[in-house]
Amino acid sequence: MITGELKSQIDKVWEAFWTGGISNPLTVIEQMTYLLFIRRLDELQTAKELKANLLKQTIEEPIYDDSNQELRWSRFKDMDPEVMHKMFTKQDGVFDFLKTVGSKSASFSKFMKGATFMIPTPRLLAQVVEMISHIPMQDRDTKGDVYEYLLGKIASAGQNGQFRTPRHIIRMMIDMTQPTIEDVICDPSAGSSGFLVGASEYVREHFEKELYDAKIQEHFQNRMFMGMEFDPTMIRIGAMNLILHGIENPQLHDVDALSEANTNFTEKASLVLANPPFKGSLDREAVDGKILSVVDSKKTELLFLALILKGLKLGGRAAVIIPDGVLFGSSKAHQQIRKEIIDNQRLQAVISMPSGVFKPYAGVSTAVLIFTKTNSGGTDHVWFYDMQADGYSLDDKRNPIEANDISDIVNRFHNLQNETHRKRTDKSFMVPVSEIRDNKYDLSINRYKEVVYEEKVYDKPEVLIAQIEDLDKERTELLKELKSMLA
Repeated sequence: MITGELKSQIDKVWEAFWTGGISNPLTVIEQMTYLLFIRRLDELQTAKELKANLLKQTIEEPIYDDSNQELRWSRFKDMDPEVMHKMFTKQDGVFDFLKTVGSKSASFSKFMKGATFMIPTPRLLAQVVEMISHIPMQDRDTKGDVYEYLLGKIASAGQNGQFRTPRHIIRMMIDMTQPTIEDVICDPSAGSSGFLVGASEYVREHFEKELYDAKIQEHFQNRMFMGMEFDPTMIRIGAMNLILHGIENPQLHDVDALSEANTNFTEKASLVLANPPFKGSLDREAVDGKILSVVDSKKTELLFLALILKGLKLGGRAAVIIPDGVLFGSSKAHQQIRKEIIDNQRLQAVISMPSGVFKPYAGVSTAVLIFTKTNSGGTDHVWFYDMQADGYSLDDKRNPIEANDISDIVNRFHNLQNETHRKRTDKSFMVPVSEIRDNKYDLSINRYKEVVYEEKVYDKPEVLIAQIEDLDKERTELLKELKSMLA
């Protein structure tokens, strides 16, 4: 667990970046990511050296050779700030090496093309290097928590509706879908890889013994986690997030998930966890024809649902965050994608979330869809839940509060046999698929929820008038008394 002292150090470095003229939070995290990776390369090299010495062998696939030892973290971290900064900026220096290290190290290096070193001053570089030197990198939980703390500082939405999904919402979706060690888990809009990191933590918690098996561990490290992201900055941040959480070779693909270039994502995943971009509109010509055959639209939120169906294996399941408009939109495309999920697949649940869940990033109202790919239907009843609270205030401050429906949602979802007799005045209830079809596949909870109105009884007008007259009389008398006191 990250300590208060370490948080304070990170906060100081963050302020130093801002003072130094780097105000974009993603840029700050990106530059710190490079330094974290440089330190990690040095530690990997040290481990190779220790192994070679122990076995009295030559070093296998060394990251550093005799010609570039000065580029190692352990060599430059205590240098004079001016000298250290020159080590980064010179030709064939630390940063150039980082961009060319290639397959000699973990998969993060392949995303370094186009990376730019932007720390402007020797003093700032020295501050950041000193802070990172104090992070206990041998402790997976600590270094993972440090990175999550950094990501938590992204306080504004990015372009195309891109924003960070709250970690407790991610955990809710994971707890509902219950990943296994056999799964191939995918996020087609990976961003900082929060869903993939959360899924890896769940697997570690629930399958600790199984992960000692070499075959299972190999699957865990190399094939279990898959993501797509076309923003080069975000894919670097996401890759580092996974690496710092113990996933050595995540399958992250630098590709526009909706384009024809994403040919690899067809019946690949057994579990999809995603928060696709909202409110975006794409050039129809750039979208994969197989996706358009499912839903003919330019809207990203609809296209991503079709993409997820394309990428799921038969029997694969998905938990996806969508804007409320997807639930009740009346356009042909909206009805088309809902009909596809309800009639041709198996829709299990719709969890309606309050609009404040994504504050301060965005105030959009959202829901979680949970469905299974069957290609043969199977939807009989759909479970609805009206989430009122997620454990935090629904304003921009998002302070912790006691009210929290999340544990109740997870518990009820895994015990749907107890939900069949609930009234529609309750937080959750079941709706038969025939009723949904009759309502043009509308999935808005307000369409089916029953609201109980309490009759309010008021006094008769003459009684209210008499009360007003009495109050007026009392006021007059008090004014007279006040005037007499002042006389």
